[in-house]
Amino acid sequence: MNNTFIPSSDYTQKKWFLVDATDKTLGRLSTEVANILQGKNKVNFYPSVDMGDYVIITNAEKIRVTGNKEEAKLYRRHSGRPGGMKIETLKAVRSRIPERILEKAIKGMLPKGPLGRKMYTRLKVVQGSKHKYIAQKPELINF
Repeated sequence: MNNTFIPSSDYTQKKWFLVDATDKTLGRLSTEVANILQGKNKVNFYPSVDMGDYVIITNAEKIRVTGNKEEAKLYRRHSGRPGGMKIETLKAVRSRIPERILEKAIKGMLPKGPLGRKMYTRLKVVQGSKHKYIAQKPELINF
């Protein structure tokens, strides 16, 4: 009789990866990072098990978008109060909180629910090239 092997989340060591977002396209970088956070780049990937790694993204303010997205792409948030919707363009968000652009793009590509929220906690996005995760010895990857 054949048995299906389902790995547990403590089966593998979680690695740390470093990604430089300078001149990378927003969507293409986001899909690669989402795959690493989910663990889809591993041989023993299983959808309901948290197998992903940690990802640090530097230079978030230098991310590139194509077309007219700088003025046309809108980010919405709501306070929960009547009339509490705030709408900003990508250009405004980039000047105020450039990390938010990558965070929202990657979070939308992760599974919805408790497993996706746990995966999202392993994403670290920083402005500039310096980060505080040097002790983890992240491995630099290029896409």
